[in-house]
Amino acid sequence: MACPDPNDHGPVAALDPGRSKCGLVRSDAGRRTLQDALILPPEVCGDTLLHWHRYQALSAVVLGDGTGSGSWQRQLQAAGIPVLLRSEWGTTLDARRRFWQQWPPQGWHRLIPEGLRLPPRDLDDVAAQILLEGWLQRPLPRCGQALAVIRSERER
Repeated sequence: MACPDPNDHGPVAALDPGRSKCGLVRSDAGRRTLQDALILPPEVCGDTLLHWHRYQALSAVVLGDGTGSGSWQRQLQAAGIPVLLRSEWGTTLDARRRFWQQWPPQGWHRLIPEGLRLPPRDLDDVAAQILLEGWLQRPLPRCGQALAVIRSERER
C-alpha cells in the first residue's frame, strides 16, 4: 500500500490508542479542519473507524505508537485502511498546551500559570489531534461540531 501524501485530499483520521479509552479525530476531505473529535472506549473506537471508512473512505489513519498500537495496526490494515505510525512522545504535554490555546481559561482561572492548570476533562482527542497535525505539518482548527464527544461504556 502506498504511503498517503499529507498534501492530497480525502479525510484522514488519527487515533491515540489506550486500554480504557482512545482519542479519535477525523479531518474533512480537504484536510483543512477537524470534523470529529471523540473520546471512546476501544471497542466503540474500532467500530467508528470502520464506519467512517465504509461511508467516506479514509485516506489513512495516523496511529500513535503507544499502548496497544500493534493490534490496532493489524486490525486497520486488515480492513484495507492505510496506517501511518507516529511517535506519541510528548503528545500529552502538547495536548495540554493545545487545550488551553483552543479553550482559554476564563475568569480567575486566567491567573493560574499555564503549567499549573489542570484541564477540566480528558485530553485523548487533543492528543489524537496533535498526532494528525504532526503528520500534516500544520494545525487544524476544529469546526463547531468537533468539540469533544466523550462516551463511556455505560452510555452504550
